[in-house]
Formats: sequence, C-alpha cells, structure tokens
Amino acid sequence: MTDMPNRRLRRTELATPAVSQKMMIKGLLETEADEVFFDLEASVPDSHKEVARKNVVEVLQKIDKPKKKTVAFRINSVETPFWHDDLQKIIRHVGEKIDCVIVPKVNRSSDVQIVEKAIKTLENESGIDAPIGLEVIIETAEGLLRCGEIAFSSDRIESFIFGPGDYAASIGMSSLVIGGHVEEYPGHIWYYPLFTIRNASAAAGIQAIDGPYALYSDLEGFEKSAKTSRSLGFDGKWVIHPSQIGPCNRIYTPTKEEIEKARKIVEAYEKAVAQGLGAISVDGIMVDDATIKIAQRIFDLAKLLESS
Repeated sequence: MTDMPNRRLRRTELATPAVSQKMMIKGLLETEADEVFFDLEASVPDSHKEVARKNVVEVLQKIDKPKKKTVAFRINSVETPFWHDDLQKIIRHVGEKIDCVIVPKVNRSSDVQIVEKAIKTLENESGIDAPIGLEVIIETAEGLLRCGEIAFSSDRIESFIFGPGDYAASIGMSSLVIGGHVEEYPGHIWYYPLFTIRNASAAAGIQAIDGPYALYSDLEGFEKSAKTSRSLGFDGKWVIHPSQIGPCNRIYTPTKEEIEKARKIVEAYEKAVAQGLGAISVDGIMVDDATIKIAQRIFDLAKLLESS
C-alpha cells in the first residue's frame, strides 16, 4: 500500500447531502471547492440512509473523479447502527474514487481506530492500493477534552474539523445559528474550541478545518468567521453553499504581498545566519527562527496551490 499524502489543499470543504445526486454532481463538476464531501449523516434522515449510499455509488460510477478535488464522504457516528454499512456499501463499489472518510462525533481514540480497522479490511478485500484518509470532527465536550490523544490515534488522520453545532448542543449553548456570533457573550465564543483543536492538530502535524457558518446569506459574517480561524492557523473552512466558496478560497489563500514578504524575510535571515547572526530586523520586524517557520508555512501553501 502506498503512503498517505503529506497534505491536501483544503481551503474549502463543500458539504453536499447524499440524498441529492444533482447537488453532489454540481459540487464536483461546477464549483471551485478544494474538497467536496457527500453527507450520509445529519442531512439524511434514518429512513433514507440506504438511498443516500446508493446515490454516492451511482454518482461516482457515472462521472470521472475531478483531478483537482479531494472527494470524501461523511459516515454516521460509530454510536449508530449505520456507520459500518456506510463504509461497506461505498468502499466496496467506488473505494478507488474516495480520498477520505469523515468521521463525526469522535469522542475518543477508539472511535477512530474502529473505523480505521474497518476501512483497512475493506481496502484489502477490494484491492484498493492508495490508503483512504480520515478526517475527524471534534464536536462534543468529550471530544474536545480528548482531542490531544485523538489526534495521535491513527496515521490516517489528515485533518481535524470543528463542529460548532453539535458542540454548542453538547455544552448547552443557546445559539441556534451554527457557527454564528453570539452578541451576548463579551468575547469570541468559539475561541476556546478553535484554539484547542488547532493546538492538538499542530502537535500531530495534521490540518485544522473550521466548521460551517449556517447563515449562508450573511457573507459578511461568514468572512469574519473565516478570517478569525485563519488567524489562528486553520487551513480552511467547511462551506455549505456555493456562494461561500469564493470568499473562503480568497481568505485562506496567501496574497502576493504575503508571499513576497515571507520570501524577503527568509532570504534576509539566511544571509544573516551565514554571517553568524541569530536574529535580525526586516522592515522594522524582529526576525528569528520562529518567524522563519511562519514564513515557510506560507511558502508551503503557495507551492501546494501551484501544484493543484
């Protein structure tokens, strides 16, 4: 089996309900989302789970997988009776076209490991060579409490995703706008879970993806939310409507000015190191090896964009 990819472009992860083949195909073929995932969980009532699985199989059987998109599907929680059939019905038929499986409501390492074991078995049975990655949604109080250990539970994990809706419900928050701002709270109500998730993902060397902003007609609010998580080091954001894709791609893409500034800093620092200096000033900014790591992250993303 081949190795897992180091990193995928995930500025935008577009959610499409698996009950609608039309929306799934549109997401794959007509949008600029970096990743499109088919949802078998929250957007699909229990009575339609089997229909949704068949839709995923039929869509991927009749269209070619877009080369520049990551294709994923969200299974149901391992605490439900649906998750194993989600994996089995889809991987056995179109597993070679699936890049990642999104695992919701992860509360502990064992939740990830049981899914990993099932995927590995299905890959072996289906002769799939490229390993299917995992994206883990942290969306409960228990999951957030354990996200440090969860981040190291499997080599297949490629990203952590914050799930604000279920997280809010799990701790008793009153806001009904998923991912929205709460004016009554004096600070930013999502800072703690965002910081915690980003810290755990950074420690494990995986990506961090911000959750959805449900009020999709409020692009100003969406952009504010995306800019906040980007400032915390998040790699991208979940989008639930095509109108959110353009702004999201722009916000999580380094500007030419940022890339040029990073290049200037790196070149100046390398020159200083060659002269035996450990820290220098560039345009009034103190630069040391920590600054270089930040600049390198900008370079890495720019290279990923060029290759995608």
